[in-house]
This record gives sequence, C-alpha cells and structure tokens, in this order.
Amino acid sequence: MNELIHHVLFLLVFICGIGLIFGKLAGWLRLPDVALFLIAGMIVGQGMHLVSEQSASFTNQFILVLGSVLILFDGGRNIKLSGLKKVWVTVAMLSVPGVLVTCGVVAVAAHYLLGLPWIIALLLGTVICSTDPATLIPVFKQVKIRTKVRETVESESAFNDATGSILTFSVLAIIMGTSEVTVASGVMQFVKTAFGGLLVGGGIGFLVSYLTAHMKYGFLREYATVAMFVTALGSYLLGETLGVSGFMATFTAGLIWGNSETFGLRMKEKLTEMGHFSENLTFIMRMLIFVLLGSQVNFSVIFAHLWPSIGVILVFMFIARPLTVLVSAWPDRKAKWTWKELLFISWVRETGVIPAALSGMVTGLGVPNADIIASVTFLAVLFTILLQASSTGYVAKRLGVAIDD
Repeated sequence: MNELIHHVLFLLVFICGIGLIFGKLAGWLRLPDVALFLIAGMIVGQGMHLVSEQSASFTNQFILVLGSVLILFDGGRNIKLSGLKKVWVTVAMLSVPGVLVTCGVVAVAAHYLLGLPWIIALLLGTVICSTDPATLIPVFKQVKIRTKVRETVESESAFNDATGSILTFSVLAIIMGTSEVTVASGVMQFVKTAFGGLLVGGGIGFLVSYLTAHMKYGFLREYATVAMFVTALGSYLLGETLGVSGFMATFTAGLIWGNSETFGLRMKEKLTEMGHFSENLTFIMRMLIFVLLGSQVNFSVIFAHLWPSIGVILVFMFIARPLTVLVSAWPDRKAKWTWKELLFISWVRETGVIPAALSGMVTGLGVPNADIIASVTFLAVLFTILLQASSTGYVAKRLGVAIDD
C-alpha cells in the first residue's frame, strides 16, 4: 500500500513539476500548453522512462475521469447564455448534428484508409469528433476575435465535448456486448442519456448554487469554491449512478453555475476566487492528462500506420470540419454568417483534452485496435494544435475576423 501511495505521489509531483517548466516554455513560444505537455510526456516517458503508467491502471483511469469531469464543468461554467441569442441555432447544430457529420466522415476514412472494422472506425470517429475548450479559451485570450465568432466556437467546444462523450460510450456499449442497438433504440438511448444528464446536472447545479448564492438561504456562500467542486463531481457521480450521462450532467451543472445570475442568484464577490480556483485546477488536470498521454505513445504503432493515419487526419481537418460547419451554419439565417467567418470557424477546431481522455479510457478497456485509436488521437491532437491553434492569430487577421485590443 505504501509503495502505491508513494508511486502516485511521485507521479503527481513529478508531472506537475515538469508541466510547470513546459507550460512556461509554451507561454514563451506562444503555443497552446497541451502541445508542450505532450512533448514533455514523450521525453520523460518513451525517452527517459521516468513515467511508465499503464493506460489500464487505476491511477491513469482515475486521472482521466477526474480531469474530464472538471474540464467539462469549467467549459460549461464559462459559457454565457446571454451570448447565445444570435447564434444558438448554429451552436445547437454544431453540437449534435455537426458531431455526427464529423464522426461519420472520419469513420468512413478510417475504415478505408486504416482498414478498421466499421464499428471500430465509428468508435474512432466518436473519440476525436469533439473540439477542446481547454485549448481554445487560452488561444482566444491571446487572439482577439469578433464576439459572435468567439462565442460560437467556445460554446460549441463545450457542448460537443458532452455529445462526443455520450456517443463514445454508446458505441463502446455495443463493442463490449453490453447492449444491442438498432437505429431506433440507439436514438432513444442517446436521447435518454443526454436529457437525463441535462436533468440531473440542472437539478444539482441549481440546488447547490442556490444554497451558495441565495441572499437568505445561501449558507454555503463562504465555501463557494468547495461547493463548486462538489457540484462538478457530485453531478457526474449521480448521473452515472442513475444510468444517464455523467459527462452531460457535470457540463450542465457548470452551465447553471456559470449563469447563476440569470436565475437571480448573485455570486459576484466570489467570481474572482472561483475563477482562479477553477483555472488552476483545470491547468493541473491538463498537465496530468497530456503528460501521461505523451508518455504512453506507442511509436511502433504510429509508424506502422503513419501515412494512413495522416490521411485520416487530413480528411478530418479539411473535409469533415468544413462540411460540418457548412451543414450547421447554413440553416441559421439569423446569425448572418459571412463566408470568411465560416472559413475561420472551419479552421479553428483543436482536438484536445476530452478526446485524449476518451482515448485513454478506450485503451484501458482493452477494446480491439485501441492502440490504433490512441495513435490516431495523438496525431489529431498534435496536428490540430500545432497547425491550427498556432496559426489562429494569422488566419484571423487574413480573414478579417480579428479585432483590436
């Protein structure tokens, strides 16, 4: 037992220490920190063999789930419902039908280029189909974008993480033989899982924020950050216990928490404190997830399927994403999108924390071809962050969607 405790403590201290160094380096290079965390993981893992945590280990799976929950909650908390009035149709389309389009196109590419069975190709599509608020939000702090465009991309990245997670676990249930699905039953299961998560998260989020912020009954006000932390984990746990999406529950709870003033619950004096707490917590989870992911990269699998994998990534970036944006934004006449705005949204779609975490969970379950799914996910994260996130400022200026500070 002592040996296990020391091992976990070493991982936490060592990874956070390495993460601080590479996070600072990312700031100097003006790159998203997750890209440098991946590289750090490769160095200390495959290079120096200082970190060798297995994907299926309890420690690894616990970090993936905990990190996903906290990052999803924070993604929901950062969405302002008032900013969605003009673009809610586009965001809704991007978050559900758009995810399905991306997933479908990637699945076709993975089946024909990598030779994966259809169900495994579909699983790969569900794993990498969502974007990443943990990467996008820091990028948009560096690059100032038109408010309408920024709110659309940030909102999509939070909403579609929950959708991608639900789809992944639905496909996993089929692969693992725990459920038999027809088209009709699959749709019904998705609706039940998603809306059940919405109800659970909405209920928990409102209840705890009410007990924290209400002028008369808010007896938890002085413990606002702890109450927020309990809300994030409690909503996930209750959702999973009730058989609905814990990820959707925690995201919805975050959405309620971040928009508490809409419900007459005022926490203005606690916003700075909660913001710092949440920012530091999600930063730590990004470090842990991506350093571990980098340390677990199987280079032999990557090189064995390198060119077909790159082909899938190129289809993902240059066919699936533009098609998804076109299908999602075209029906939204109220938003009055310009083609330059849509082109920018098509380019800005970094793959990040949730796909990385889902990939780790798939590997931990021992799913057939999980190593290929992990390697393609790794390449998707690397390509989209290094190519797209690093060029966001340049593309925004070229397309005229950047604004002056």
